[in-house]
Amino acid sequence: MIHRTRALRRASEAASAREGIIARRPMLILGTAAILGLTLASGMVAAPAAGDEHLDPLAAVAAIVTGDEQAQKRIDGAAIPLAQAEDAVAAADALNAEVAASGLDLGAEASPVDTRALQEKVEALDERAGMSAVVVSALTARVTVETGEVAAATSDLRTLLTAAQEQKAAAEAAQAAAEKAAADAAAALAAANTVDGAKATAQQMAASRYGWGADQFRCLEQLWDKESDWNYQAYNPSGATGIPQALPGSKMASAGSDWQSNASTQIAWGLGYIDSVYGSPCGAWSHSQAMNWY
Repeated sequence: MIHRTRALRRASEAASAREGIIARRPMLILGTAAILGLTLASGMVAAPAAGDEHLDPLAAVAAIVTGDEQAQKRIDGAAIPLAQAEDAVAAADALNAEVAASGLDLGAEASPVDTRALQEKVEALDERAGMSAVVVSALTARVTVETGEVAAATSDLRTLLTAAQEQKAAAEAAQAAAEKAAADAAAALAAANTVDGAKATAQQMAASRYGWGADQFRCLEQLWDKESDWNYQAYNPSGATGIPQALPGSKMASAGSDWQSNASTQIAWGLGYIDSVYGSPCGAWSHSQAMNWY
């Protein structure tokens, strides 16, 4: 809104100045011509001698008109640098606000873009219509330099903010991936810990590790139905624990530290035990039927 108001005011001032120049030119020329005509007709003033052009009324009119044009040029010439400065200040202030709102740590080298000096010069240059040519030129040049400095600082801060935003997004993506992996693992564990999940795991493990087929799995199924009903939390007062009813349950730690909570770890230990002691599930099942333990 401030930028727009200033722009409208500058446009109005420029238009008024141009209209003033145009309005004054014929009046000044006619007035001077009339004065010149009267003085020459009356013989009161002789024509100016060489070197006395400053006494020539027409030259005086030309000087006034030229001065008006130069003043207008100063006003018009500062308009673009002034607009660029205002845009630079607005962009910097908006970025400062964005950085503050983000709450991100941009590093020790990051700091808000300081626009105060440029704002002060913009305010001063905005009143240039009453300034001398030297002051307007110097102020315009300084505004141009400081606009470049503010724009460069804004660009550097934007780079730091973008890097921080990308780092945050990467961290959030990694966290989300880790949480998903943990959730997937928990879901897989929960599925494996069900009766059906445990049986599926045992059948696959028996085939891939020991080459035991469907006939052996039927023996294994009956054996562990009897021992634990395939419940990984099964516990016997004797100390026998888990699906294979290891005695004591801590024996299963050789297959994994999660032996108390993971049916797959218990199954891995149980199949290894059956293979080493009975040679196969059917051998273990036969012994269990005869002795009521295995």
